[in-house]
Amino acid sequence: MKKIKTELFNDNFQNYKRYNIPKAQLVIADIPYNIGNNFYGSNPMWYKGGDNKNGESKLAGKAAFNSDFNFNIAEYFHFCNKLLKKEPAKSNGRGKPSDAPCMIVFCAFEQIQTVIKYAEKYGFKHNIPLVFCKNYSPQVLKANMRICGATEYALVLYRNKLPKFRNNGHMVFNWFEWKRDNKKEYPKIHPAQKPVNVLKKLIEIFTDEGDVVIDPVAGSGTTLRACMELNRNSYGFEISKEFFKKAKDQMLVENKTEGEQLSIF
Repeated sequence: MKKIKTELFNDNFQNYKRYNIPKAQLVIADIPYNIGNNFYGSNPMWYKGGDNKNGESKLAGKAAFNSDFNFNIAEYFHFCNKLLKKEPAKSNGRGKPSDAPCMIVFCAFEQIQTVIKYAEKYGFKHNIPLVFCKNYSPQVLKANMRICGATEYALVLYRNKLPKFRNNGHMVFNWFEWKRDNKKEYPKIHPAQKPVNVLKKLIEIFTDEGDVVIDPVAGSGTTLRACMELNRNSYGFEISKEFFKKAKDQMLVENKTEGEQLSIF
């Protein structure tokens, strides 16, 4: 089997040219929701031991990460557009998907229209909304006041041609079940960490083995871990030294299946 590359850079994705990475078939990322100091606003973690009788914890009124204040979506699309491959000149025939690339952007429900607006500005004229259904909710503190959110949202964005699509003979719905990862298998590193198994489903649908996947805001490195297990080449950027180190030391460990050490920068 051809050796794959899994590389994580402790840098801003705007500096991608430094690393001479190949163009991607899929750019996938969970962008910051810009909720700042309200990240734990409805979560029991706001209080010590999850109980308001114990008083506020050190997370009260704190942001989960520095970029969750003023993340620039327009700037993000400007660079991600350059990270993707160009569309193929020809389609694969009537009734067949093309080999065109695409982006997947996880975002808050309130961000969807903004994401669509800037995606169109940078050439991504089409979108497919995705919904992920949980059997739990982080909005515990609001449970006696309102309906609690138990969903996540994402958009599949593409330019003109429908992107590469691998459904293996099965109909793929626009909603997915969201199950938390087994912590013994995948460590919990980032407060907004996406499950590896959810990412694996998406990556399998829109790429083939050996394709290139890029995560511009890699966080815990779960996207790269999913690619590693699916034999996809992957590249990620993470500006936080803390999350970069944890991703390198805990999430992106030795590939036990192939016995090859990952290439981490």
